[in-house]
Amino acid sequence: MEVLSVASEAYPLIKTGGLADVAGALPSALGQCGVTMRTLVPGYPSVMSKLSGGRVVQEFDDLFGASAKLIAGRAGGLDVIVIDAPQFYDRPGSPYVSPDGWDWPDNWKRFAALGWVAGELGHGMIEGYQPHVIHAHDWQAGLAPAYIKYGATDRVRTVMTVHNIAFKGFFRADIFEQLRLPPQAFEVGGVEFYGDISYLKAGMECADFVTTVSPTYADEIRTPAFGMGLEGLLNNRAATVTGILNGIDTEAWNPATDKALVQTYSSSTLHLRQANKRAVAERFGLDGVDGPLFCVVSRLTDQKGMDLLLQVVDGIVDLGGRLAVLGSGDAYLEDGFRHMAARHPGKVGVTIGYDEALSHLMQGGSDAILIPSRFEPCGLTQLYGLRYGCVPVVSRIGGLADTVIDANPAALSAEVATGFMYAPDSAHALYEAVRKVVRLYKDTKTWKKIQRRGMKSDVSWETSAALYAGIYAQLTGLTTDGQHQID
Repeated sequence: MEVLSVASEAYPLIKTGGLADVAGALPSALGQCGVTMRTLVPGYPSVMSKLSGGRVVQEFDDLFGASAKLIAGRAGGLDVIVIDAPQFYDRPGSPYVSPDGWDWPDNWKRFAALGWVAGELGHGMIEGYQPHVIHAHDWQAGLAPAYIKYGATDRVRTVMTVHNIAFKGFFRADIFEQLRLPPQAFEVGGVEFYGDISYLKAGMECADFVTTVSPTYADEIRTPAFGMGLEGLLNNRAATVTGILNGIDTEAWNPATDKALVQTYSSSTLHLRQANKRAVAERFGLDGVDGPLFCVVSRLTDQKGMDLLLQVVDGIVDLGGRLAVLGSGDAYLEDGFRHMAARHPGKVGVTIGYDEALSHLMQGGSDAILIPSRFEPCGLTQLYGLRYGCVPVVSRIGGLADTVIDANPAALSAEVATGFMYAPDSAHALYEAVRKVVRLYKDTKTWKKIQRRGMKSDVSWETSAALYAGIYAQLTGLTTDGQHQID
């Protein structure tokens, strides 16, 4: 079975968040299920630099005002089709915002082009290539199902995966006439959203099936508290909405082989993690790391609960803990963590920005990772933490609730606990969870059991990839080898 994945980023080609990790890992995982997946991705400079063995399979004189080529080839271990449109994608920095931090004003064109090309590929634009399914990821690819729904032929089925419903790809209605969609597409069952246009809503409305990245988040977004105005749509089509947990690349994230670590280790050699702990302390200027070393690897935003964490930093230090923070985001939060580092020299360290290798070292050396999100569709950092014996401390929300087993008395007695979970959404509840961590950390035997249990958790893509393959088969009536199913 042939599936075209449509994504605005895919690791290791381009990454700003978890979407890239999913788009990068899913093709290989699906290959184990008999699914061949190619990835359609914009030709950012980092993508073009990694492209090898490419051949031009289509040219456009006018792709929403830009000249462009489609190049099929290999990049970063992925089979890709790249939209080489320098006018749209050959820009510095983030794929979505300019160096001054504002959204690129032509984002509506840049990602309409991504969806339109996906639609044309679904309609057989390239001779010899006909995907059975187009799998679109988040708002940037949201128009792909719409171009299929309103296209001339119906050769392909569509799946829309919502990684974060908060980002809807919202644009003014006056762009509609330039989207190359028929007039009837501007309706409640199409791209229209409260009188304007939402690319994410378009994908959710027009796709044959909608998935999101954890079962709990799939339930949450059907409520007004989390649905962001789209809960009605999701409830109306509840039979074709499901949550499938993300996995991680267990080869790239493997503490036994990870070259970013000072010392590799396994669940049977946890004592070796101390070398990594010392390295993390050195990188962040921390002293006296006999107590628990907490880390944060996150966007520094309110959604991630970083404002709550700022209120707890003094408490972490008072309890004998240390804190290492890696991330970037809202200026007031960046400044807040810098202030805490200055207030607690040797106890709190902060690196503003992102460093992939450092994030691996932090997972491999820190004792616990703090993830106090207010909402979290799935989350990947807690999965990395489980894999590395860096015990997750999480809010009871979304995919965090689906992947971490709280160290409550019953779970500890049954020896199933893998981390710490708290509710409600408050600084006090987070502090109490930290206090519990510090107490249990002193019980070396129990702490190591929690670490080892987490390291044995199934955080791979194997189960989830099989669920995606099942959806593709259900939609197309095909087995994964491309043959029609027999009833």
